[in-house]
Amino acid sequence: MGAYREAWAAYPALVRQYHPELNAGIALSQIPPAADVLLQWECESGHRFVATPDEQRSRPGRERRRSAWCPECAERANPRRILALPMRETVAEPGGALLPEAPALLRARPARPRQRLCAKTPDLAAGEPFVSECAPRPASAVEARLRADLFERLELTPGLNAVRVARPFFDHLEVWPDIVLTELRVAIEYDSIGRHGLEHVGKREEADRRKGRALRAVGWEVVRLRTGRLEAIGPYDLSLSGWNRTALGRLVDRLRDIRGPLLVDAYDRG
Repeated sequence: MGAYREAWAAYPALVRQYHPELNAGIALSQIPPAADVLLQWECESGHRFVATPDEQRSRPGRERRRSAWCPECAERANPRRILALPMRETVAEPGGALLPEAPALLRARPARPRQRLCAKTPDLAAGEPFVSECAPRPASAVEARLRADLFERLELTPGLNAVRVARPFFDHLEVWPDIVLTELRVAIEYDSIGRHGLEHVGKREEADRRKGRALRAVGWEVVRLRTGRLEAIGPYDLSLSGWNRTALGRLVDRLRDIRGPLLVDAYDRG
């Protein structure tokens, strides 16, 4: 086995699409994820394509389908729109000037529209937690259990689900951590690779990093509980095999590392 098995474990869809017999018998675990080499892949539908490891790891974006790593499947699911431009009678006037009837797209490029932000975010100071109308519902039963265990252990204010940030995060001036610990100003995130191995990898991981920067910029800290062999992306992240009492103890200890035992123990019911 190669030395990079752990690095590829967070990408099960890529492990399934890589076949050593298509790549001179070289195992995927022998290839560094950042290697600048072209490899051959085959998706579940039988489409073969060539891409570097870095292109593969960053390809999924916001897609939740297992085929998102296959360019042909992705193109069929969301075909490109082709803009038909009006034809000109002649190529150009003498001297090369555009004809007066040339398409407007050739004469001037319209200005990009300004980003429109959601108007539902309350007018609060940056860093203030609140209850958001836009926040998504809890995504998993594990997340609900984590929340219940944590608030049973720590006597903190429950029910808040958003933090006001200083700069836009996509089209909102708010972010929605999985768990908001108001008194400690710490956000808890529970990360897994999901059913198809597409969650919190590639471009989704970059969105997680951006979310963490937005929270730290307003005085909050982030603890990500990383499962499914996802690697830590923040200074206080914890790698877990799952959620249990041992994981709860590790999380409380990590909160002590961030805010100090004197403050955390004041809320600890033991």
